[in-house]
Amino acid sequence: MSDHLHTPTHHHAAAPEGRNLLAGTATDQIAECPVMKGSTVVKATAEAAGLVRDYDGNRYWLCCAGCGPAFDADPARYATV
Repeated sequence: MSDHLHTPTHHHAAAPEGRNLLAGTATDQIAECPVMKGSTVVKATAEAAGLVRDYDGNRYWLCCAGCGPAFDADPARYATV
């Protein structure tokens, strides 16, 4: 068995402070980044940092500034309902 860690194919800046502090946060206040699947983010934190995108009538919360350009380049690829 390998201890190899898979990493994302794009590089991005550090996540906003508090992104990983999910303990005690209500489920409806947490979202999964559509670009970095598995990365959870507190919606209010993402909104305060400008890490949100609106597409096709839905709001998407991003985990970091590096995910913005990827989402913007092909929002249909990342948009899920």
